[in-house]
Amino acid sequence: MDVSWWAFVGVVMVAYLVPGPDFLVILRSATRGVRPGAAAALGAQAGLCVHVGLAVAGLSVVLARHPELLTAVRVLGGLYLLYLGGRLVLPTLRRDAGPGRVEPAPPASVRSSFVQAFTTNVLNPKAVLFFAAVLPQFVTADGVPVWTQVAVLGAVDVLLGLVAWTVVVLLGLRLAALLRRERVRRAWDRTTGVALGGLGAGLLVVRD
Repeated sequence: MDVSWWAFVGVVMVAYLVPGPDFLVILRSATRGVRPGAAAALGAQAGLCVHVGLAVAGLSVVLARHPELLTAVRVLGGLYLLYLGGRLVLPTLRRDAGPGRVEPAPPASVRSSFVQAFTTNVLNPKAVLFFAAVLPQFVTADGVPVWTQVAVLGAVDVLLGLVAWTVVVLLGLRLAALLRRERVRRAWDRTTGVALGGLGAGLLVVRD
């Protein structure tokens, strides 16, 4: 398989380095503990495996060529991100907590962290477009079946993501100590909530 591996790795890593919904969900989960953070990272990559499977079956191209299907994915993804953002922001608007330190937020469940990251990734239309338009640029006509090349490239993407998300989880664990103070934690929740909501709103208003 004559593929410019370094070019592909570069494209994938740039995609992971640019903060997006997966980044925020994983970072948020990691501030609640190593297990929720790891679960979120695995959830995001499990969602990516769904996209790889669709690409291997040729369904990513079908989705990309049918605007109404891609629009449905985009709208669902946008609404889900707005929901996650609202869940973070609304509790910070309450005024019943006193100043100073408060009890640490309860750890996020491993299951909810996994499901949130999985759903966020699966409903990300940019992932669909990546496998429909970008990844095929690295597929060659050297006799190796196309589906095999797509599967290998997809597997590389998943593995690189695990490396990138490990760094994000470690960053989240470092941030956890700062979030023990009420003011810092509320600011963090508002910031991440608004960011997720903004990404969701962006998906809803963008035109295909």
